[in-house]
Amino acid sequence: MQNKTVLIKNAKIVNEGTITEGDILIEGEYIKEVADSISAKSADITIIDAEGNYVFPGCIDDQVHFREPGLTHKATLETESRAALAGGITSFIEMPNTVPQTTTVEKLEEKFEMASKSSYANYSFMFGGTNTNLDEILKVNPKTVAGLKLFLGSSTGDMLVDDPEVLEKIFRSTNMVISVHCEDEATIKKNLQEHIDEFGDDIPMEKHPVIRSAEACYLSSSKAIALAKKTGARLHVFHLSTGKETSLFSNKIPLKDKKITAEVCIHHLWFSDEDYAKKGTLIKWNPAVKSAKDRDQLWKALLDDRIDVIASDHAPHTLEEKNNVYTKAPSGGPLVQHALVAMIEMFHKDKISLPKIAEKMAHNPAILFQVEKRGYIKEGYFADVVIVDINSPWSVKKENILYKCEWSPFDGTTFKSRITHTFLNGALVYHNFKILDVKAAKRLTFNR
Repeated sequence: MQNKTVLIKNAKIVNEGTITEGDILIEGEYIKEVADSISAKSADITIIDAEGNYVFPGCIDDQVHFREPGLTHKATLETESRAALAGGITSFIEMPNTVPQTTTVEKLEEKFEMASKSSYANYSFMFGGTNTNLDEILKVNPKTVAGLKLFLGSSTGDMLVDDPEVLEKIFRSTNMVISVHCEDEATIKKNLQEHIDEFGDDIPMEKHPVIRSAEACYLSSSKAIALAKKTGARLHVFHLSTGKETSLFSNKIPLKDKKITAEVCIHHLWFSDEDYAKKGTLIKWNPAVKSAKDRDQLWKALLDDRIDVIASDHAPHTLEEKNNVYTKAPSGGPLVQHALVAMIEMFHKDKISLPKIAEKMAHNPAILFQVEKRGYIKEGYFADVVIVDINSPWSVKKENILYKCEWSPFDGTTFKSRITHTFLNGALVYHNFKILDVKAAKRLTFNR
């Protein structure tokens, strides 16, 4: 159904803080009209009766690891972008810690070329900073790249940026959004060594948030924010995991005017340290899933707008890799296919409204990264549209998992809601558990 005219009738449209009943007309790649009632003016129009189902703007996931190039035994741009479409994520921003790392303009453009051939969802990439690549950072065109990613802890390769002078130079030198992973490396190393001394390599999983502690997170986040205030840099702190960190952020001004913003991930809103006993390394992430109290405080900050964005931090590993002792099991897990339905499950539990989900997963990433003509259901915008039946239960099992790694931390979970249709740039690309063989993806562009 590519580049045809489509009329979605009888929809409950979740957009800009409201739910309104109406119709959506899609012509080619764009939303042509949104109105209470739209008549089909031609026999060539494909009509989809949404039957009172909810229509969301396609989600924009500002933090994924799709593992290509170099780590394609875990995932590829093709497999994970297909899973994203099944999860209502129509656009993604992928991270630079691949092999080789995306720390030169040449490697960045190579990734864009790969994605242009294999991605099923709209794509952009973060450029990676190191202690030695400021010259390359200055070559990046902010109109065509999502932003800059700095690891201030838990890096791979040589991507740990731990030279204070270099860090300040980077903060002063770029107008791009600087997205940071904040965990204090010295604190974590000390904690880890103490636990190795006590347990050897087979450290109990519930010690993970003790090793990668709240203190390690807060120490790093507070330093990054102090530096951003000192230099005037535009800072976005990825995957908050502690209640204490939420005090560092403000809801006093609109998102478009904020210089310092924050993200929270699905797993930090869903799991707590009580789940390690059952889930083990499958919920080993960096930063760690912490206490139920931390989770409650993250929810509070999300709902009062100190936290601006919900993302997945989709970071797959094979089960073989995960099924190791603590020190050898990698951190991260796959999430894009289940991110939106997991949040809608929280709507069913009266934790969050549907318009708030659209705000945090579509509108706000578009505002924060200045993504052009996406993130809303608006006339003249690209037709990235997701239809959700919020009362149609299904269970996650191996047969319906689309990740290359073939597992999910939600395995066995029954969700009350399902995604029935995903449109990408006007093309129907997913319908009722089936990815259609339609390539409609585009490189994201930015209003900067």
